[in-house]
Amino acid sequence: MTIRVLLADDQALLRSAFRVLVDSEPGMAVVGEASDGAEAVRLAKECAADVVLMDIRMPGTDGLAATRLIGADPALAHVRVVILTTFEVDDYVVRALRAGASGFLGKGSEPEELLTAIRLAASGEALLSPAATKGLIARFLAQSDAPAPDPARLARLDALTVREREVLVLVAGGHSNDEIAERLEVSPLTVKTHVNRAMAKLGARDRAQLVVIAYESGLVRPRSD
Repeated sequence: MTIRVLLADDQALLRSAFRVLVDSEPGMAVVGEASDGAEAVRLAKECAADVVLMDIRMPGTDGLAATRLIGADPALAHVRVVILTTFEVDDYVVRALRAGASGFLGKGSEPEELLTAIRLAASGEALLSPAATKGLIARFLAQSDAPAPDPARLARLDALTVREREVLVLVAGGHSNDEIAERLEVSPLTVKTHVNRAMAKLGARDRAQLVVIAYESGLVRPRSD
């Protein structure tokens, strides 16, 4: 199945470069281009996009606001957003994750990294660029100015089984299904089942949202180092 990609960046030259890269990759196709966030939200629906490559700083509605709008629209529940930015700093990582992004990648990343990000996002995986370390993300999520957790979502933690909570903690630690399976001595398919059930119970769009929920609910505590 072809992954349908929408490009959202206010620089036409960058969009053209991304289009050439994505269209040259088997199994991927660019289905639309947007120069601002509002247009990105509209085209995500009109073009039936699977993945949106979203710049953060755009005129009018910026990339973070557009990501929130996409995440809040039930009709776009299947759409995954990968944030592309030159501002590869932790504050943007956390804001992007809170907005509902599935991934975060610096514009200076290698072409293969971008293509991998698209594949991972389309499959529901969380992707963070190497500069966005888990420890720093945890610190920002724990800051005093963080938004209050959704009480309804926190209450859903009680619906998780002991094993689902255990898997959620490991997902928040950045472990892959294979790594979790090895640690828990179960099959990767079993881990995937637990992850999917946790996502359904917590109303999470993907693994990135599971990470945010795990930290903001207090289920996982940020490291002090």
